[in-house]
Amino acid sequence: METRLITTDISAAAEIIRGGGLVAVPTETVYGLAGNGLDERAVREIYEVKGRPAVKPLSLMVADEGAMDKYCADVPAQARRLAERFWPGPLTIVLKARGVVPDIVRAGGATVGLRCPDHPLTLEALRLAGVPFAAPSANPSGAESPKTAEKVMEYFSGKIPAVIDGGECGIGRESTIIDMSAAPYRILRTGALDADVIADALAGGVRIVGITGGTGSGKTTALDVLRGFGAMVVDCDVVYHELLRENSGMIAEIGRHFPGAVVDGAVDTKALGATVFADEQALRELNAVTHKYVNLEIRRRLREWAMTGGTLAALDAIELFSSGAARHCFTTVGVVADRDIRLARIRKRDGISQEYAMMRVNAQRPDEYYYERCDHILKNNGTREEFSADCRKLFTEVLGK
Repeated sequence: METRLITTDISAAAEIIRGGGLVAVPTETVYGLAGNGLDERAVREIYEVKGRPAVKPLSLMVADEGAMDKYCADVPAQARRLAERFWPGPLTIVLKARGVVPDIVRAGGATVGLRCPDHPLTLEALRLAGVPFAAPSANPSGAESPKTAEKVMEYFSGKIPAVIDGGECGIGRESTIIDMSAAPYRILRTGALDADVIADALAGGVRIVGITGGTGSGKTTALDVLRGFGAMVVDCDVVYHELLRENSGMIAEIGRHFPGAVVDGAVDTKALGATVFADEQALRELNAVTHKYVNLEIRRRLREWAMTGGTLAALDAIELFSSGAARHCFTTVGVVADRDIRLARIRKRDGISQEYAMMRVNAQRPDEYYYERCDHILKNNGTREEFSADCRKLFTEVLGK
């Protein structure tokens, strides 16, 4: 067999693949050994030519995101988000396979990986052939993955009908593989795309509801209702205190800004408080430091949540706007209640005097602050049951559930 080197006549390559033959194709990562992914005979030949064990499944190259519904079932919205973000590109997404995908491609499993390569010649071949390509790297099993057509010819000249010469592959590393067939999602192989970049993209698809309001207003009830909708709740005040105890970066930065506030690697909260609460500028400096680290931690938790398949979260923050946490949110909700009602709740909950309860309420934002800034207001002057019903009604409307 003479192996043809194709540079421009991509229709010829597509015809070979439609007819059951194999063609090495360029991608942005490495060259792939492509055959009709729906043709069992062609797929079997890929295994034979590569010397690849039949127990190792193959992924399918596809022309666009629309192929997901052709070849996969129960495609999560998060998978579509990654395809929109990274395709064409070096990301293989593993999903539940439909019956149309041959058993030999799946190596007897229930899933299949899809990838849309970022190379114009291979995308053209996919469109012209009208079938997905089963296309592992174009090398004998165990050999180096090829980045040039010349290297492919060294491997397979006389063994396959054609090689598309698309020049040297720009990345030279295999694609990253993420299994999204079930939650939690798993990175099966780290390749050209960093795992943190993928997690960030997934986190960007999490819808975040910001909940804010003064003490005794009813934020806890609103958050409990959101948990019932499947939300992960992040209490920003709890995060702040955890970081104050455990985050060496934040502790060190506080120490640089406020000499004497950090002793033996730990924050002396009394000394720090004495400094910042007597000096507005010092308080602003402290907030600038702590808000930065709190927001970084929020982002980290959102990445972790997104990798479990989570799509909804809630941020509980009294200083939702001044801290910058509101920028994470797609909507914000202010929880308010009449002053006397708040005072009664606080006294009952915390067992404190009327005078101390008034001091705490007076130190917080007036209701007008939330009316001016929040997208929605929940007023909580009734029973817990009544307020829970109001919360469910609002969140159903806002979340479209």
